[in-house]
Amino acid sequence: MQEMKSPKKPLIYYCLIGLTLYLLLNIFFFPNVLRRTVQEVGYDTFMDMTENGEIGTVEIESNQILFTDKDNTTYYKTGIIDDPNLVERLYNSGAEFSSDIVEQVSPVAYVLISYVLPIVIFVVIGRILTKSMRKRMNDGANPMNSMMFGQRGSNAKVYVKSSDGIKFSDVAGEDEAKDLLREIVDFLHNPQAYKEMGASCPKGALLSGPPGTGKTLLAKAVAGEANVPFFSISGSEFVEMFVGMGASKVRDLFRQASEKAPCIVFIDEIDAIGKKRNGQYGGNDEREQTLNQLLTEMDGFDATKGVVILAATNQPDSLDPALLRPGRFDRRIPVDLPDLKGREEILEVHGKKIKLADNVDFSVIARMASGASGAELANIVNEAALRAVRRKSSVTTQEDLMESVETVIAGYQKKNRLLSDKEKLIVSYHEIGHALVAAKQSNSAPVQKITIIPRTSGALGYTMQVEEQEHFLMNRTEMENKIATLAGGRAAEEMIFGEITTGASNDIEQATRLARAMITRYGMSDEFDMVALETVTNQYLGGDTSLACSAETQTKIDEKVVALVKQEHQKARQILEENKDKLHELAKYLYDHETITGEEFMQILEAQEERE
Repeated sequence: MQEMKSPKKPLIYYCLIGLTLYLLLNIFFFPNVLRRTVQEVGYDTFMDMTENGEIGTVEIESNQILFTDKDNTTYYKTGIIDDPNLVERLYNSGAEFSSDIVEQVSPVAYVLISYVLPIVIFVVIGRILTKSMRKRMNDGANPMNSMMFGQRGSNAKVYVKSSDGIKFSDVAGEDEAKDLLREIVDFLHNPQAYKEMGASCPKGALLSGPPGTGKTLLAKAVAGEANVPFFSISGSEFVEMFVGMGASKVRDLFRQASEKAPCIVFIDEIDAIGKKRNGQYGGNDEREQTLNQLLTEMDGFDATKGVVILAATNQPDSLDPALLRPGRFDRRIPVDLPDLKGREEILEVHGKKIKLADNVDFSVIARMASGASGAELANIVNEAALRAVRRKSSVTTQEDLMESVETVIAGYQKKNRLLSDKEKLIVSYHEIGHALVAAKQSNSAPVQKITIIPRTSGALGYTMQVEEQEHFLMNRTEMENKIATLAGGRAAEEMIFGEITTGASNDIEQATRLARAMITRYGMSDEFDMVALETVTNQYLGGDTSLACSAETQTKIDEKVVALVKQEHQKARQILEENKDKLHELAKYLYDHETITGEEFMQILEAQEERE
């Protein structure tokens, strides 16, 4: 869509012009009117100039002597010394005596320059400001906003109707959200059918989901499909330093929307102004006043006019209940991470923008990028295209896309980091420990790739597992197997080298987090049964957790977590002990080749089993 910018006339601009004019007058036209520079010299210099006849005018005061050069262009001063013949020598040198050497300017000119001119300038500016403020008041704008900030009301960007704007076809992987939004589009196209039925369109729809899932894109697609004006503003733009300014912006935004109805108003990151009010003294009065004004405006406008409010947030749980009640944001539309089919569709949409080789299979890339958002998938495609350009290739291949997935997950290859032979061998056994434990357990994702090439994320190597089919539930056995797989790297180090390293730090964090979730959130503990001992907040922004139990129970939870991780650690150690020869052969192969695929890993493993 094309952005329609309203003309801005900052009033403070006139003040700056006036001050600049006044300074320029003093600097260029009256440089010596208000002050003169007097150079202080020693008495010996004064005597030399007197003997040489270089003094033009002289004034003798009680505590100093003021004098000029012969041309009366440079001013000097010196101290008084007892010299009875001074006046006679000055007279003989041709100096003229005066009593007004330092007089700045005539009194009339001084008053005109110092007082009259500034008053005239500011009176003119004041008249301009008054006329402009009256005009804005007649237009319905907030004069205080205009005077203090040089802008009118809200900062909303207005996008006019456009035939080449974003459509629903440009948004992939969010079919459920698009279906819910199509009804809003239909109302904006055909409001008469709803009026005849006595139905009204929802006043507002709240899009909630993790970052990068396409909430803003969906809002623009609604405006593109409906072919109506689209107002876009961020929630943080309502919050100002002065109390009442944000409320004024809300009023102005809804006034403009009513004038251009039917239209769509989109408020991004609405949690900046819509957080729950605590009612305590000393809260954020500006934010709460802005929220109150938003609630009032949403109640006040007529939904039949075709003004639809869309908002997006990553923290729906933090919003004020009054904002989410029916009659305001009637609908909550979740925009979750795409599933396997959605990821494949998103990759295909972004793949149309680049040149692709014939062998590209987006289904494989979609399986590898499990858990990726729409923005991350777009980045994967772009990284693949950049890699193809670096290779000086004319098309983007499947290999480029697979490498870009690893780049987004683990970072770029760090080619300048060279591991010593011993460290390289330790990392080889560590990664093969993960892969071998995973391969020897049922209900475990197949190994896709193993590498010991360091990455910019800090990983010295990694083992990639890719599920053959996407699933949304994990049973207890699968979670225990995953903990055992995470412990496989440390178990291999212990068994082969008799020492442990810092390389398992990330594995330990993941295993501990998973074990704690099994006990506190998933009810997979025989002792606690189906009791929720932990709550999750900000599920879309990292999922912070907090325990909701007594100190004694927390101690028991810690004991259970330690016991579970230790149990799976021993299980991983036992699997590696039973397959020690395979561990050595696979680790040596990885040490020599640095990277092996899942197919190569399984071929070596199966060949070893046949020999046995």
